[in-house]
Amino acid sequence: MPSRLLLSLSLVPLSLVWSHAQAAQGTPDDGHDLAYSVGASLGERLRQDAPGLQLDALVKGLQQAYRQEPLALSDERMGQLLARYQAQADKAETGTGADTEKAQAAERRFMAGERAKAGVREISDGVLATVLEPGAGSAATADGRVQVQYVGRLPDGSVFDQSNQPQWFRLNSVIEGWRTALQQMPTGAKWRVVIASAHAYGAEGAGDLIPPYTPLTFDIQLLATAP
Repeated sequence: MPSRLLLSLSLVPLSLVWSHAQAAQGTPDDGHDLAYSVGASLGERLRQDAPGLQLDALVKGLQQAYRQEPLALSDERMGQLLARYQAQADKAETGTGADTEKAQAAERRFMAGERAKAGVREISDGVLATVLEPGAGSAATADGRVQVQYVGRLPDGSVFDQSNQPQWFRLNSVIEGWRTALQQMPTGAKWRVVIASAHAYGAEGAGDLIPPYTPLTFDIQLLATAP
């Protein structure tokens, strides 16, 4: 099977591969710009697929192969190296897939446990709320601002974020789960809100702070709303 590296090199957009006739009809810079564009496309794909390559060796190999010059390594040696790379890449991909499945299973268990708790209602698919203190004022509008105090926790109960004093946010700048809850929460209320990862930071997570597929729990008190 061809290596992932070689497969990635075959994916240069066909729109970049001009015929000699088309290039000849262009400006004098077309040949240079075409070569640069192909190089940039290859470089971006290589950066994603094979980070950490020694660029001097990469360019030398590219030049020798393109010019049909004798190569510095034998076909056997290159085949061994590419096969080893393929095996490492497959192993890393398999591990990532297993980690993803494990995280998603953990999230499903957590959300099911939260749904089963007394007083919990699902205000939207994947957003759960428990009223800790009632409120009497109006809820926020989709494009309005909210003043809140809050504590955010990971599934294990550890705090990853909290306000030390009331904070103002524009509702269209916060995660989807917050927007959903705050548009239904009356001013003055305090809710415990559980948000599935699809309505928070999803498959990407948030750096080292929030892993991928992590549901979040917030104690939120809505203090005031404004346009």
